[in-house]
Amino acid sequence: MSNSTRGGLLRRHRDFRLLWCGETAGKFGASVTGVAMPLVAVSTLNAGTFEVSLLSAASWLPWLIIGLPVGVWVDRFRRRPIMLASAAVSFLLFIGVPISSWYGRLSIGLLLAVTLLAGTAAVFFQTAYSAYLPSILEPADQSEGNAKLHGSASAAQIAGLGAGGLIAQVAGAVNGLFANAATFLVSLLCLSGIRHREPPVAKVERPPRALVREVGEGLRLVARDPWFRTLTLFGAASNLALIGYQSILVVFLVRDVGLDSGAVGGLIAAASTGGIAGAFAARRVAARIGTARATLFFELGLPVFALLIPLTVGGAGLLLYVVGSFCVSAGVVAGNVIKSSFQQAYCPPALLGRLTASAAFLNYGTIPLGALLGGALGTALGVRPAMWIMTAGVPLAALILYFSPIRRVRDLPASSMEETPEPTVEPEDQSGMLLTRVEAGS
Repeated sequence: MSNSTRGGLLRRHRDFRLLWCGETAGKFGASVTGVAMPLVAVSTLNAGTFEVSLLSAASWLPWLIIGLPVGVWVDRFRRRPIMLASAAVSFLLFIGVPISSWYGRLSIGLLLAVTLLAGTAAVFFQTAYSAYLPSILEPADQSEGNAKLHGSASAAQIAGLGAGGLIAQVAGAVNGLFANAATFLVSLLCLSGIRHREPPVAKVERPPRALVREVGEGLRLVARDPWFRTLTLFGAASNLALIGYQSILVVFLVRDVGLDSGAVGGLIAAASTGGIAGAFAARRVAARIGTARATLFFELGLPVFALLIPLTVGGAGLLLYVVGSFCVSAGVVAGNVIKSSFQQAYCPPALLGRLTASAAFLNYGTIPLGALLGGALGTALGVRPAMWIMTAGVPLAALILYFSPIRRVRDLPASSMEETPEPTVEPEDQSGMLLTRVEAGS
């Protein structure tokens, strides 16, 4: 029966609907935090550029520290309890920030500690979530599920970014974190309502160094497979540049462009609508021209528009930021929709947690480095020159895809790597016409 006959996933699949609601609520709260935390640091604590960039670095540092073993642990245990525990911890952490402020205990050190611990919870949640989704959806529904989750996440991020600035204006940047805490509570309640129960994971006796061996399996999976290797290297390079400029973006918009807190949130929200456009277009473009070509379409052309961002000035010049960031957001989300569906179909289910963690370790591991690099360049050279350097890195990172097997095929493999032969390479000139109009983010 076709999906059109059966109805959309959100209407016919209760467990997916709850997972979608919980994930959307969490993304909304994380977006509020993404604006509120830097605003707390800048406006309440008068933090410097490098200190603000440390907040971005701290949220991603756990991927470097525990990202690899978490993938093994997720494969050893049921995923839903891990997600529940992560949401509960995040709720308690974010509700503690405004309470600490009431008692005069707020400091940059406290913000860094909360960000680091919340980032640790996010490692567990994201790894478990990526491996959990295929267990509640049929393979034919996974592409639609990924598109809906990424699209709603983009919409929630847009709403959260705009709300973050407005809440900061109305209630104060610190009290705005109550909104984030509430969204993790909603996420917790939604996940609790999912009826699907994973079967207990069989307990096996493991040798003393089993953890190291299983971590190695995940890394070898990424290193040896040409598709995983290419996408992971690209993700790592792209994230370094993306977070490099995003970590100092609030400082740039407040101190260089001259916007107030509410305008910052509204401007970022307007630009982030590109994520919705990317989620809407991803499956349609992939079906029309092939998943490999769609990856190039979304990941190789649009990053050039990131170079409009450092040109941003007040008044009509704000449109430069909106256009540049819109294009980057569209490519990021569309590329992630295609990549997520590919990984879930191509990777053996028993290895999906380790693959997610190993790829995330390399992809997300560059994020704290990018944040620190952005902050260091902003401190040494000035914020606008640092924005030029980091935004230029976004399109340059996409050259990894151009010089890879992805450029020479129409589609990424659609079945398990255990069953898929070496890809048939199409003639070089058949992809040349595409490269004149490729579009992408990260």
